[in-house]
Amino acid sequence: MDERQRIILGIDPGTMILGYGVILVDRRKVHFVDMGVVDLRREKDHFAKLNTIFSEVSAIISRYRPDDVAVEAPFYGKNPQVMLKLGRAQGAAISAAIAHGLPIFEYAPRKVKMAVTGQGGASKEQVALIMSRTLNTEFRSEFLDATDALAIAMCHFYQLVNPLADTDSSTSWEKFIKTHPDRIK
Repeated sequence: MDERQRIILGIDPGTMILGYGVILVDRRKVHFVDMGVVDLRREKDHFAKLNTIFSEVSAIISRYRPDDVAVEAPFYGKNPQVMLKLGRAQGAAISAAIAHGLPIFEYAPRKVKMAVTGQGGASKEQVALIMSRTLNTEFRSEFLDATDALAIAMCHFYQLVNPLADTDSSTSWEKFIKTHPDRIK
């Protein structure tokens, strides 16, 4: 990661509540910028919800001008309909980022929780507590979807600063060997 300032927008997509969190990275120091939720519970039409997600995420992007957008991947659940709707919500958020020409990074829920708490099965409350301590900011319990979004942004930050992190695992050893020839026996 270069040494300039970087703004990361994290998005926890949902069809009822969409959480977002914004952090500022300044020379590897992370600062809390903002977080919030888009409440979609009053909207009954699923396609209208998707339009709202696209519009609201576009407005958030215009407001904060992030360098990167990190989105939580839909997780496998027991109900395929729920998974389909979550995937559509994620797609609407991703479409807004694409429309603004931003790079998008996707993280599985377990990876996010592992990155910020050290436990892949951490609860939303545990994630919120760790985010509060990490960002030195108090959060109210009604913003659990927003603190999840902050965790997604933090997970992306951790990926940026970890020189061994690589999305293409087939080349990660090759890159390690090139970077650290002195460590090979």
